[in-house]
Amino acid sequence: MKNKLIALGLLAVATASGEPALRVDNSPVSAGKSAVVTSYADVLEPVQKAVVSIHSTKTIRVVNPLLRQLFGNVPGVEREDKETGLGSGVIVTADGYILTNNHVVEGADELTVSLPDDRKFTAKVIGADAKTDVAVIKIDAGDLPTVTLADSDKLRVGDIVFAVGNPLEVGETVTMGIVSAKGRDLGLLDGVGGYENFIQTDAAINLGNSGGALVDAKGRLIGINSAIVSPSRGSIGLGFAVPINLAASVMRSLIATGTVRRGYLGVESPQDLTPELAEQLGLPKETRGVIVTDITPGSPADKGGLKSSDVILAVNETPVSTIEEMHLAIGEMAPGAKTDLKVMRDGKPATIEVTLADPEENPDELLPGVTVEPVTEDVRRKMDIDPRITGLCITAVSDSSPYIEVLVPNMVIVSINQEEISSVAAARESMKRPGRYLLLIYFHNALTYITLAVRKE
Repeated sequence: MKNKLIALGLLAVATASGEPALRVDNSPVSAGKSAVVTSYADVLEPVQKAVVSIHSTKTIRVVNPLLRQLFGNVPGVEREDKETGLGSGVIVTADGYILTNNHVVEGADELTVSLPDDRKFTAKVIGADAKTDVAVIKIDAGDLPTVTLADSDKLRVGDIVFAVGNPLEVGETVTMGIVSAKGRDLGLLDGVGGYENFIQTDAAINLGNSGGALVDAKGRLIGINSAIVSPSRGSIGLGFAVPINLAASVMRSLIATGTVRRGYLGVESPQDLTPELAEQLGLPKETRGVIVTDITPGSPADKGGLKSSDVILAVNETPVSTIEEMHLAIGEMAPGAKTDLKVMRDGKPATIEVTLADPEENPDELLPGVTVEPVTEDVRRKMDIDPRITGLCITAVSDSSPYIEVLVPNMVIVSINQEEISSVAAARESMKRPGRYLLLIYFHNALTYITLAVRKE
């Protein structure tokens, strides 16, 4: 995140009312040549005291296949069962705020936090963000050991790192590796329109490490371990962590509001600038950026004067060479943030200032990334829609929308859960709760039903 706290050395950061008091050390991990190190025990001992195990319990419904085969879908073929899970977490404030992963706590009915000193606490979820796989939970305790947060933007490939957590429930474990890569986008969170900027490490990470600490050679928190890539579900040296700058920003928002508000630009269906496209636009082949192809009317991009065929090179001095990088840079900022876009327009550099909006303020957005408009006579003539058809015509589906695989432009939504709809406001109201919805769709001159799973941000 770019709104980092300024610190010289190690500081206990006094924050505004309602925000967590975090220890932050923004200095680089190395300064010149380092002496030979024979042990990291003194560095890691305080960290181990601040890493906890999280046991989750949730109720699931289990179907007895034999009873269903004999009696069909009748009462009694399902029974309730308890499913348990294991993850890790990191204490970041002395009064009990703990950073972990969304997938560690998602759907849990009960969370039990076990400290290294064998104390156990029941935890409550303060907030969770599926788009970054970050969650904040809290235990009712005081004077707890905490970790110091580093500046993950200053990480370098090759820096020594340690993963701390409770893998496979063998007990608290420390593994060592290096930063293998930065800025990884694996598509793991595509289903929720996620923001991926993973730190890759070869420190051994296994099931149960999720939500645990990735720390540097000074024992400072640089990431929250989140995922592994492995055909065997075991460690093969491909572990991934959410950078602490991103996780801490999400945490502050979750603690303050219970949710995460992200900026909205209004650039639809952008394209990565390839060397071939750069040449066609009269730019040097080595130019990297994102081409603006379409702009939502009335959006911040439209109001700021961004135009189709502009090439966005940077967002607030942060270079962007892919759609994912632009998506992340915009999503890291809150609604209302004034943002400078460095662009190339007609072969010349320009700076466009925009004020990001809240996606909820887009009156034409039915679902995240899905804009619609009522079927008027003009729309009917333009799209050659049957005169009997009424509803909402989908005008655009952004590449980042979690519904891009189901909904496409020019579809007409005729009804939702068998209720006819004619206004965006009414449709948004009918789909405001997460769950599965039955949509009657008119597309290619035919009517068909589809089901749509709606998730909330």
